[in-house]
Amino acid sequence: MLEEENQLLQHVSGQDHLEENLGVSVSIMVAQFLQDAAYDQVQTIAKELLNLAEKCKRLKRESPSECAHQLVAAFLTHICNNQGLLNSHVFTDCCKMKTAARLRCFLSYKKDDADSHDTPLIPRPELTCEVAEENNVSLKERFSYEISRRHPFLYGPTILTMSACYETAVQSCCQEENKTECLRTKLEPIRKYIRGISARHHHLCEIGTKFNEKVASAVELILLTKKQPQANFPEIAKLTMDVKNLHETCCEGNTLACALGRRQLMSYTCSNQAILSSKFAECCEQPEPFRGECIINSENDDKPDLSPLLLTRFTEDWSVCQQFSSNQDSFLQEFLYEYSRRHLELAVPVILRVFETYKRVLEKCCKLENSLECHQPGKEVFQKVILESRDHVKTYCDLQKQLGSSSFQDRLTVLYTKKAPQLSAQELVVFVKKMAAVARGCCPLRDELQLACVEDQTKLILGELCRRHGGKPVNAGVGHCCDDSYAFRKPCFDDLRVDGTYISPPLSCDQAISLEEDLCQAQDEELQMEKQKLLSTLVKQKPHAAEDVFRSIGENFVQLVEKCCQAQRRDVCFQEEGLQLITRCQSLLEASSSQSRLM
Repeated sequence: MLEEENQLLQHVSGQDHLEENLGVSVSIMVAQFLQDAAYDQVQTIAKELLNLAEKCKRLKRESPSECAHQLVAAFLTHICNNQGLLNSHVFTDCCKMKTAARLRCFLSYKKDDADSHDTPLIPRPELTCEVAEENNVSLKERFSYEISRRHPFLYGPTILTMSACYETAVQSCCQEENKTECLRTKLEPIRKYIRGISARHHHLCEIGTKFNEKVASAVELILLTKKQPQANFPEIAKLTMDVKNLHETCCEGNTLACALGRRQLMSYTCSNQAILSSKFAECCEQPEPFRGECIINSENDDKPDLSPLLLTRFTEDWSVCQQFSSNQDSFLQEFLYEYSRRHLELAVPVILRVFETYKRVLEKCCKLENSLECHQPGKEVFQKVILESRDHVKTYCDLQKQLGSSSFQDRLTVLYTKKAPQLSAQELVVFVKKMAAVARGCCPLRDELQLACVEDQTKLILGELCRRHGGKPVNAGVGHCCDDSYAFRKPCFDDLRVDGTYISPPLSCDQAISLEEDLCQAQDEELQMEKQKLLSTLVKQKPHAAEDVFRSIGENFVQLVEKCCQAQRRDVCFQEEGLQLITRCQSLLEASSSQSRLM
């Protein structure tokens, strides 16, 4: 009886939270689709939508899901009927389409510029308390607007949660003597969390749209099994379907349906935590909207004591091919579940590689008469996949340790310019900076943590590169790695070599090397970035030249800047020393070009 009362209280609490935040939820949806709209404009449209959607006027009497379904259709129609008023002529083509095609078209216009997210959400924290006192605008609503327009793929429930965290932090800090310092301290973790989780939400959305639903389901199953390894297979299979459907709803921008779906999922999770995970208890005691975010970020449950025999039945049993052919999807799902709960230390992409390899083994072996003999060594095949992934990461980390931070970034700049010379020098330098940050954060970890850390972070960075390729194709090699296999995306990029199809516009060293006195104002990091832009430009000209040639020119460039910035006549120094560097650069490149022809 007590449990039933608790569930009822949770339902009432969730319903109250939903009704209280109905306007904010709709505003989030509007801001995420109309990213350039002003705050007041977003609020006006949100109110108009709630009036248009009859089901939402009677939320207590009507099903919230009916309201949610009606809202999106009403929103798109409203935008199409008011393009002049909203200055949204960009959607003209979308408005000619019907239903699902119209929604996909609207979604394609969402712009998530990951590199602009370092801009503070609140540029001047010291004014926050004054604004809070003088202005009637809700802090939570204003903050949710700013997050939504910058992070158009961030799930609505997360925005509601972080807006509540922001409001709590501001109210607390505005009581403190040193308000500004308190705000900086408390708001920075919120900003970092938003940036990180937004990247993951966008990545999950792209998996769902770019690859087939089986890939998306496999990713969800691995994540759920790693978090709840004690749960049985039927429960994980059910949750996988529920979570996949929820992600699809959230990715379509239906904020209210997303919030409703998460509330229902978390209610089920808390009601069944005894059979799911021992780590949810504290989270389930929290009120909306904090419960959901807490469960998502809770630690994985303890690894169960499992018999290795259960896994051998997928490789050493005579009936493997029979099970594979009679119910392939269910059989493969169960293998993925059993493998994931035994390897909590592996990142999702690595487990997916094992899964894809297993599937290929069965597709090959089950056509043979001696199928058992063929698929029996499966365990060794799986181990080989893991070792190959681990070796790649070890080489990466060993190189970073051997070269040091700056030279390691130089090396990555050369390597990735050869792979994707069509990217601008600025794009390549930003990409390499992120890859180097992965090494800096992951390589000092213990060997067993290194692999998961590098794989987990790299998948997001490569996802950004593939997003760039989707908007403006880079080259066939990058396209193949992005589109062919999500599981093997990283190994594919690792194995890419020089793009032989690229022909760089002619550029001499005097055009490539820019020496201005402004360089003396540059911080060390900025100077390194200028050096790497130079390296990238030169690699595009001579992709087959020896790497030490580029490194030598880069080092000479930095030495020249440091020397001339110390000189009394900087302009004279830059002119004289610059001519020498240009001459040296030209001769080195010509010499390396001659050696390449001889080879």
